[in-house]
Amino acid sequence: MGNGFAFVARQKRLHIEGDEFFIDLVFYNRLLQCFVIIEIKTTKFTHQDIGQLQMYVNYYDRYERKEFEKPTIGILLCAEKNNAVVKISLPEDNKTIFASEYKLYLPTEQQLIAEVKKEIEKRA
Repeated sequence: MGNGFAFVARQKRLHIEGDEFFIDLVFYNRLLQCFVIIEIKTTKFTHQDIGQLQMYVNYYDRYERKEFEKPTIGILLCAEKNNAVVKISLPEDNKTIFASEYKLYLPTEQQLIAEVKKEIEKRA
């Protein structure tokens, strides 16, 4: 995961007024001073997935986060995504929810470098 990450829970159970929900993975990043919630989907991204992740992020921000900590970050990993649907599903000023495709194999070093360069060019 990187520096500063501490494992908190897997399949973290939330009880919200009689309803039960399970967060796939919860980490805490000591360097960023925030919780990091990861949801993993084995299917194509849907706008409902963002709603689910947003609820988990809101829960942690409202009930778990301390005043000195930064807002919770949510990461949605899915088997496939439509970038246009992701963009429309998230608020324009979004800084805490991220969606990305995952691969079932590790890319080569050259593939990683090419992907990073492509992302940098997109943002420039």
